[in-house]
Amino acid sequence: VTVTIPEGYSVRQIVSLLAKYGVNSEDALLSAAERGSFDYSFLDSGKSGIAKLEGYLFPDTYEFFVNEDPSHAICRLLDNFSQRMDDELMTQVEESGYSLEEILIIASLIEKETDGTDQRDIASVIYNRLQKPGETAGLLQIDASLLYGLPDHTGAITNADKAVDTPYNLYLHKGLPPTAIANPGSAALKAAMDPNDTDYYYYALGTDGKHHFSKTLSEHNAFVGSSSYGG
Repeated sequence: VTVTIPEGYSVRQIVSLLAKYGVNSEDALLSAAERGSFDYSFLDSGKSGIAKLEGYLFPDTYEFFVNEDPSHAICRLLDNFSQRMDDELMTQVEESGYSLEEILIIASLIEKETDGTDQRDIASVIYNRLQKPGETAGLLQIDASLLYGLPDHTGAITNADKAVDTPYNLYLHKGLPPTAIANPGSAALKAAMDPNDTDYYYYALGTDGKHHFSKTLSEHNAFVGSSSYGG
């Protein structure tokens, strides 16, 4: 069977998609993801559960056998990631001053926060908050990460949601989440390694369907309070 894995899918979404195409059962694939021993130098052996694979299952089109060994199926995606991260890209990672894991985490945040047209600007906001905390105090405050830590959440995000203490709540915890929150594609990875040079610290969606960027909280609040704010 041919399966196309979209950019930004989480490990759980990928498992569900593979099961839908008959690669194996969802339970078997999930069990392999959670408990499998995958011998790849880029994986952190100190992490357990499916989150250890988050970010490393490269979005692409794959060929699988029906009822394929679940661990082998997951290895197909990990092998592709390994091949994609060639010497040129790994040199860029090293020159960024961040680890591969950190770049993947940042790329996953970018992937989940935007449709792709302004990824390098979103990247600039993340780096500005990490490197020059300013009035954001080093808090990334990214909703996509908050929701990753609340897998059963439905509806709009509330202040009560922002008060729930999970490792992925970037309203409470400074810096990056402990793992990637999705599996980013090439464009998000490139944005994470080559952000735009801006003074942006905030962004919000407008009624025009585009993100509007602000340098200060007062500018951001003015936009959010305007008729142009898209919620």
